[in-house]
Amino acid sequence: MRTPDEAVADIARYFESMTPAALARLDEIYTADARFKDPFNEVQGLSAIRGVFEHMYTSLDAPRFIVHERIVQREQVFLSWDFVFSLRGRKTLPLTVRGGSHLKLAADGRISLHRDYWDVAEELYEKLPVLGGLMRWLKRRVNS
Repeated sequence: MRTPDEAVADIARYFESMTPAALARLDEIYTADARFKDPFNEVQGLSAIRGVFEHMYTSLDAPRFIVHERIVQREQVFLSWDFVFSLRGRKTLPLTVRGGSHLKLAADGRISLHRDYWDVAEELYEKLPVLGGLMRWLKRRVNS
């Protein structure tokens, strides 16, 4: 049986090297009834989680995760990460979203709960053409 630290190292490696082909091995990372939530999705079950990641690969160019920090306290885990991607069909520089994930590990070291935390307005909307200008204007208005 892997220790939580070993399981988290495997999980971080999986996310950092994830490809569409690696989604076939998602059951090595998540339990069958795992729950996943981020600012756009709330799903349960392996096939639904796979669908979230499949959508990521069909909607974005070259998406990848860079895990920076890992905090492991028994079955409770927090990862800080950057998500780097380009918008599909647009000639733009890669965008970076900074965020974190709270994971709860099952007894076998797989993820039973995955909750992502990141600021959609600051990390995504402000960086988009057109919408970004509006979001920055709103931010200035609220802060003035």
